[in-house]
Amino acid sequence: MARRALVLTVAAGCTATVVLTACSSSSGSSNHRSAAPATTSPVPRSFSATVDNPWFPLPPGRTLVYSGIKDGARSTEYLTATRETEKITGIPCRVVEDRLYTGRTLREATRDYYAQDAAGNVWYFGEDTAELDAHGNMLSTEGTWRAGRDGARPGIFLPAHPVPGAAGQQEYYPGQAEDRFQILDLTSRVSVPYKTFTGALRTKEWTPLEPGVVDNKYYVKGIGTVKEVTVKGGPFEENVLTAVRG
Repeated sequence: MARRALVLTVAAGCTATVVLTACSSSSGSSNHRSAAPATTSPVPRSFSATVDNPWFPLPPGRTLVYSGIKDGARSTEYLTATRETEKITGIPCRVVEDRLYTGRTLREATRDYYAQDAAGNVWYFGEDTAELDAHGNMLSTEGTWRAGRDGARPGIFLPAHPVPGAAGQQEYYPGQAEDRFQILDLTSRVSVPYKTFTGALRTKEWTPLEPGVVDNKYYVKGIGTVKEVTVKGGPFEENVLTAVRG
């Protein structure tokens, strides 16, 4: 089936746009190349660090707790929307702290940067990532990127009004960060330790940096991500919501 382009205008009178490719909703195995790098010219006045998109809200002070499997080991992850903001390319972003533990050992520490445009689309402006050893020493910062540096560009993390088949690029830093997504449906049922939900938003996510690996992610209104799981390729990884604090 021929594809049609969905152009989301950031705000009336502004020039920032992102092109999402809409494919047939029945095609769960559509060509990954359908999600081309986003074309963006963000206008600072049309963005806010207040992220209240119902599918991915980031109320300051709230922490989502997850349990899962990462690199073959049991893991616990804490995702906290801080009260801190930081400007990237002149745009105020909400700082989200992500802490991943195996046992009681902190293995990854990340600061993610999100902003929301006037239309309600959530944009991703970068991350500072640190991989740590068992003694807290830094092993790697691979995956770190900021929009506006070395050709890196922001992307739509989640659209304001998701529709099945729409696809896009969440981040673009060649060779380091190239995550892409496609909306599969908004009617999924998902059970996690925290609760069982119906009417969840399900996406397919992948990156050309890990060919053949595909994840499914589930979002619930008012909470955000409740589950992420490898459905193709490997190694197998999973993360499920266990608690909401704050």
